[in-house]
Amino acid sequence: MATSRRQFLGLTAATPLAVTGALSLGATAAQAADPAYVMCYFTESTSLGDGTDYGLHLAVSQDALEWTPLNQNNPVVTPTEGDLGLRDPFVLRRQDGTFVVLATDLKGTDWNYVSQYIHVWYSTDLCTFTGYHRLKLHDMNTHAWAPEAFWDASRGQYAVIYSAVDASGHNVIMVNYTTDFLTASAPQVFFDPGYDVIDGDMAVGVGGVNYLYFKKNQTLMGARSTSLAPGSFTEFGTAVAHGGTEAPELVKSPTSSTWYLYGDTYTPNGVFYVWQSGDLSTGTWSARDQKTYTQPVNSKHCGIRAITSAEYAKLLAYWGTPQWNRLKSYNHPDRYVRHSDFVGRIDAYPIDPYLDSEWKLVPGLADPAGVSFQSVNYPTRYLRHYDYQLRLDVGDGTSTFAGDATFYRTPGLADASWASFRSYNNPTRHIRHFDYVLRIDPISTAEDQQDATFRVGY
Repeated sequence: MATSRRQFLGLTAATPLAVTGALSLGATAAQAADPAYVMCYFTESTSLGDGTDYGLHLAVSQDALEWTPLNQNNPVVTPTEGDLGLRDPFVLRRQDGTFVVLATDLKGTDWNYVSQYIHVWYSTDLCTFTGYHRLKLHDMNTHAWAPEAFWDASRGQYAVIYSAVDASGHNVIMVNYTTDFLTASAPQVFFDPGYDVIDGDMAVGVGGVNYLYFKKNQTLMGARSTSLAPGSFTEFGTAVAHGGTEAPELVKSPTSSTWYLYGDTYTPNGVFYVWQSGDLSTGTWSARDQKTYTQPVNSKHCGIRAITSAEYAKLLAYWGTPQWNRLKSYNHPDRYVRHSDFVGRIDAYPIDPYLDSEWKLVPGLADPAGVSFQSVNYPTRYLRHYDYQLRLDVGDGTSTFAGDATFYRTPGLADASWASFRSYNNPTRHIRHFDYVLRIDPISTAEDQQDATFRVGY
């Protein structure tokens, strides 16, 4: 499992933290009129092996909960200066409607790496990126982790906030001001509650109040102020966590007054959890069911930004949708269909190697009106039933194999908005999990129906 900055700093700091998904003053109108979202992130597998990439990754969503990775979950741009990699990317819509991308200058998990710089790109559409450079923020012998920015209308400038260890000896949230992200003012302390804090995320001007969420010990905590002045924020509310948690990300629901708070865990590494609140001013949150949201594969430290429906459509058209799917269990939504030693089963995310949980849903081998599950990392193999248990076998071209490997997709037996899969050659049986192993069985009880229901997503 990847080591967290928190662990490195004795649970007083954390892994670089995620970018904002909160509203900036310039994004309010776009979010209200056209509810769609882009998520930026980097990827990291639990072993730091295959599936780990310290470039900029993007995904899109229409509800800020279910995400479609772009570019096959490959990076859309990668740093060429500094440590040649990034963590903690952040997308801001500037006052002119274009975007700027900021990110921590760090490739990997060397928390001792010193960089006074952050990565910067400009983009009009998040399809092409220009003007890449690094922006220097300070002269201290420390880092500049998890940069985020917001428009400070009272100053007529953008505020860039980030975590650094100052003369206090612990991480504080610093701020520099800029108009162009080419040069910046001298750093100031933006928020220092007297203990180590990282991963600041802002929601600006919500009911006349500004909210700052950050990582405190192993939890996500809030502070607020009616001003954006450095030093004006005071802690409030109740902390939330699921294990060791960092990288808070505030996102307004597109359909209601509900706010979502994303958090990224490091025990285990890289699992996103989501909490919700009907009123930011209360400082209280309730956990959402994992059935209701799905993060991109191996995603870490996300940042979420409102975009228009036209921008959403353009991003999908330009980068394309994945050529594979993942299947999430309905009654164990932390688990996904995967193969292990060529046995079909459901296991808890994150799955390493992650390709074991990716499938191409191809026309059924016995009937093109059905579907067959082709393995992404073993493309000559398909899920088929044998003695009613599902296993991953090499297609042998026989009609028996084709029938065993063909299923009819139907509305989910436990939830019609999900999916179930009926066997082609054993039509009284459906795919279901039993003790986490996949089988085809007759379905009779409500529990059976839940075992046989899956979400087909990414």
